Amino acid sequence: MVEHVLHIAASPRGERSVSAQIASAFLSALAERKAVEIDRLDPWDCDLPEVDGDLLAAKYAGLAGEPLTPGQAAAWDRIRKLADRFHRADTLLFSLPLWNFSIPYKLKHLIDAISHKDILFTFDERGLSGMLGRHRAVAIYARGLGYGPGSQTPEAEFGLEKRYLETWFRFVGIETVDSIVAEQTMGASGAESLAQATAQAVELARRY
Repeated sequence: MVEHVLHIAASPRGERSVSAQIASAFLSALAERKAVEIDRLDPWDCDLPEVDGDLLAAKYAGLAGEPLTPGQAAAWDRIRKLADRFHRADTLLFSLPLWNFSIPYKLKHLIDAISHKDILFTFDERGLSGMLGRHRAVAIYARGLGYGPGSQTPEAEFGLEKRYLETWFRFVGIETVDSIVAEQTMGASGAESLAQATAQAVELARRY
């Protein structure tokens, strides 16, 4: 059975980035255990739709139950095709750096572009329901500084990228999430941090 993995590579540094190197180790170890098909989505190298104009109008027309104009339908179809890559995957693999205590803005743009009713979630009188419930997620976070207890940037206040992404996972229905955090990637301890996180990624893949 083939494991379909959508890798959302959210660092503009590409394969040089710490998060991408850890993700690569995870994928290599996973491929040793089973057949893997990888779809790589780089929000820095992707023509992401702007959430305005026809797309925004299509969103509100859909919420109101109104028919879409041809322009609105074309805009909606574009984000549906982008979101289909998420639906087709068995596993969503995110690799990302911490930027200003949150996620990179291109990743936020991608999430904003696809997170709509009847695209990644539904809601009715019973409440909201995510549409990716059969999926699992692996999130790999790279942080230049340390965010542990006693640091000047404790995670509870400054590690917002992990909390944001985990909230989004729950929103779209994903309950099985594995996280790997590489901290203090800058400076003398960077190599050790990379090695430890890489070992965690390989072990996770072997348990998959």
